[in-house]
Amino acid sequence: MTPDVEAVVASAFRDEWARVLAALIRTTGDWDLAEECAQEAFAQALVKWRRSGVPRKPGAWLTTTARNRAVDGLRRTRTGVSKLEELALLFPPEGTGAFEDSGITDDRLRLIFTCCHPALSFEARVALTLRALSGLTTGEIARAFLVPEATMAQRLVRAKRKIRNAHIPYRVPPGHLLPERTSAILFVVYLLFNEGYSATAGDDLIRVGLSEEAIRLARLIAELMPDEPEVLGLLALLLLTDARRLARVDTRGDLVPLEEQDRSLWDQDQIAEGRRLLEAALRRRQPGPYQVQAAISACHDAAGDAASTDWVEIAALYGELLKMVRSPVIELNHAVAVSMAQGPEKGLRAIDVIVARGELEGHHLLHATRADLLRRLGRNDEAAASYCRALLSATNGPERRYLARRLAEATSAR
Repeated sequence: MTPDVEAVVASAFRDEWARVLAALIRTTGDWDLAEECAQEAFAQALVKWRRSGVPRKPGAWLTTTARNRAVDGLRRTRTGVSKLEELALLFPPEGTGAFEDSGITDDRLRLIFTCCHPALSFEARVALTLRALSGLTTGEIARAFLVPEATMAQRLVRAKRKIRNAHIPYRVPPGHLLPERTSAILFVVYLLFNEGYSATAGDDLIRVGLSEEAIRLARLIAELMPDEPEVLGLLALLLLTDARRLARVDTRGDLVPLEEQDRSLWDQDQIAEGRRLLEAALRRRQPGPYQVQAAISACHDAAGDAASTDWVEIAALYGELLKMVRSPVIELNHAVAVSMAQGPEKGLRAIDVIVARGELEGHHLLHATRADLLRRLGRNDEAAASYCRALLSATNGPERRYLARRLAEATSAR
């Protein structure tokens, strides 16, 4: 296998997976069959493109190959013929169906709205969309929800079964029904960005393709719903956060914590655009969680150096966010802000409350944050123990190396 073909197929997966899957779901109405045939098409591409060369339109080749595989599979089943006849009526030729009637022309955005059907639970909508949109594994989605992989696998199976048994159509709703799906859609884009900005596993801290795709989708959603303040708030949040991306890793790919980043690398154009969007959202006087998070990110971006960060304001904003969303992760971030504004002792007390509840026991950032506060207090034995616990849970290479360095520092300072 030549590296060039491998790279082309990997690029095609990032760019075309959602389009191919959407076409197959549209053609077959069967999620599992669509996923299986899409995966097989990419596997065939690895073999056939090496032998015959990369086609001029890789996406079209993948879609045709996957669709042919799905049709063959249906024909081999007893009900295949009748199913195909039924599908011919339910799913008209490309360019004439219900997707186009919605006015939405982007395949991946259409897929988001399609998967976020209100008949499914909120968690199922988000999980299915993440799987369809980016090909994230069950384990990656489970980590985003802070649940065991087996639990997430069961949710996905139940959601697919409900789609099949209830005959939920894969269609984009008319404009007046879009708001009922907004919260799930925004959460999908938010989680997609988070996985790109700080990967839960693998050798790289950042998966640029995912974070860029999330920003692209957020822009499209903002075009569809320009008067929704939380839509604008989400786009602002992504831009204000992504503006720091180049400074988050060094030349070796290792994590650089916020206080040590070279702020000259921050993208000032993105920061300016994010601030404009945030201001536009706030003018509507309908505050929401994404707007608050964008305001927090804007506070970080406004600081010329770590020492000038307005931690008092950030702590207050996290306090407001907790009133809107009760989440142990937000509590953890609030505790960090409190520790920076009022001292590590107060922050540690807040973190120990979270630890006592056991909600984030398997979350490495809980133990890493606790270790950092203990280190700042000079309690290096306890810090080393917490760094060890963080290392047991961390699955991302750069984060593990960072934690190992901190563990070595705490151990040597005993």
